[in-house]
Amino acid sequence: MAVIKKKKTSLTSLFLGCYKAKNTSKYEGEEKPVMKIRTCPAFKRLSLTDISDPSSPMSVMDDLSHSFTSQKLRLFTLSELRMITHNFSRSNMLGEGGFGPVYKGFIDDKVKPGLEAQPVAVKALDLHGHQGHREWLAEILFLGQLSNKHLVKLIGFCYEEEQRVLVYEYMPRGSLENQLFRRNSVAMAWGIRMKIALGAAKGLAFLHEAEKPVIYRDFKTSNILLDSNYNAKLSDFGLAKDGPEGEHTHVTTRVMGTQGYAAPEYIMTGNLSPDYMELIISFTI
Repeated sequence: MAVIKKKKTSLTSLFLGCYKAKNTSKYEGEEKPVMKIRTCPAFKRLSLTDISDPSSPMSVMDDLSHSFTSQKLRLFTLSELRMITHNFSRSNMLGEGGFGPVYKGFIDDKVKPGLEAQPVAVKALDLHGHQGHREWLAEILFLGQLSNKHLVKLIGFCYEEEQRVLVYEYMPRGSLENQLFRRNSVAMAWGIRMKIALGAAKGLAFLHEAEKPVIYRDFKTSNILLDSNYNAKLSDFGLAKDGPEGEHTHVTTRVMGTQGYAAPEYIMTGNLSPDYMELIISFTI
């Protein structure tokens, strides 16, 4: 019996096949220019299993400080975050997700020396919710080491007793969900919709095509954030998981994510792989 080798599909290439650029005919009949890509040495990204004591924030900080790929994260105190959000005022509240409420704040070098003056989004753990330290830690491990223009930037975090807080760059247009479904929202132009879809696809491609793949697990409109120019960035990595490495084709895990968005194959088997076909359902929804 002949074995048919299934070609790996890239979500970006799949999307671009339906989104032809205006200048595609420019090089027809001509030799296309060659783009030179400069490669950089690869460093192994830390995962949850690499942390010496996942229950200890100090241990996490110490391990991350020795990671070549880690971003420069700021450690905030709870009093500093209370100050920049006006004591977590409801008037500063941007929304609420599975992790907890999100507030708008503003940081500058008066809060901490060397801080760039900018608005931020402050996400605080709901102590009575379904998420906790593990999801907070996952956000730090992934967004603290991954950097891409289609991933939201993590600026810092806070831990004091049971409190777990994350500080991100502020995205002026909020989530794609709000843009599409909020009351009195204006219909988005088709070009903007395509731009957002392409940006989200590029974010997923970056995660899945990394040397150490990341499986996002919670791809939906509320987790796609938009800047002032409608550039899409993926957020909320609390449910993200490291993908298979080496000869392994998948990882098996407890089924997580939002009902209605997950692929039926994943729900039935609990198997996750970087094969983009598992994300097509979430992407089209």
